[in-house]
Amino acid sequence: MIQGFKDFIMRGNIVDLAVAVVIGTAFAAVVDVVVSSLITPLLNAMGGAEASGLGFEIISGNAATYMDFAAIINALIVFLLTAAVVYFVIVVPMNKVNERMGYGAEEEEAPAEDVALLTEIRDLLARRTI
Repeated sequence: MIQGFKDFIMRGNIVDLAVAVVIGTAFAAVVDVVVSSLITPLLNAMGGAEASGLGFEIISGNAATYMDFAAIINALIVFLLTAAVVYFVIVVPMNKVNERMGYGAEEEEAPAEDVALLTEIRDLLARRTI
């Protein structure tokens, strides 16, 4: 029973998920601050000296209708940087550990007989000229 639990935990799925959530959440906060402090001012400067940023007001003089494109670009940058760090710092090393432990070396099962037959029929029909 204990060995089954150990195999379940060490399979990697649970460890990957737990670590990714914790590290991803912590790192997202850091990336968000860096992007908002460095990237947002640069994006807002692209709007020009007279503009209030990279965006526009739908109704002139009404700040509630301001469409802030810099915030959208910031969110995309934060997402991509967080995903890249989680992948390269957590997923890649965990996959290497799983390879060394022999997890994931399972052979694929042959398709069922009816699936193989349907695949063959599909291939024959695809080769037939109309």
